[in-house]
Amino acid sequence: MPEKTTLDPSLDKYSLAILAELLRDARQTIQQIADKVGLSASPCWKRIKDMEAAGVIRGYTAIVDTEKIGLGLRVIVEANMAQHSEVTVRQFERAVAAAAPIVQCHATTGESDYVMSVLVPDIKSYDQLLHETMFKLPGITHVRSAIVLKEIKSEMRLALPEQGLQRAPRRRGKV
Repeated sequence: MPEKTTLDPSLDKYSLAILAELLRDARQTIQQIADKVGLSASPCWKRIKDMEAAGVIRGYTAIVDTEKIGLGLRVIVEANMAQHSEVTVRQFERAVAAAAPIVQCHATTGESDYVMSVLVPDIKSYDQLLHETMFKLPGITHVRSAIVLKEIKSEMRLALPEQGLQRAPRRRGKV
């Protein structure tokens, strides 16, 4: 049975509201975020720094149109391993982490051991990646590829827990 995930108890409605604002637009100033969540700038800034220190906020990034930077082909790759020894799994995970075209990799249940998302310029580049990297990944016995024809949804915002979706009350002062 999967582990039950729980909400970090330090994430109250203000912290969740701050996260929602950062997910909406991480380029906002602290003052803009503070105004929207009902805090003054100092406690808002402190909450952001605390969430960064606790690893709740792992970083900030830009959302890029992959076609405009020459990565017009996305491939969903399912892979299976012959065995799941600790050594083989570690080697596989290191090799995947080192392969820049593999932008996501998830260990999964079901028919595939891993599901990966690959970004490359074109089908020729993908064929080269298959032969030079994917087929040589430690422990891999089978690889299935699905070319993405059209992206329907690629959302970076998260569905935060219910209490985070309710607007924090407007309030000034330290919280």
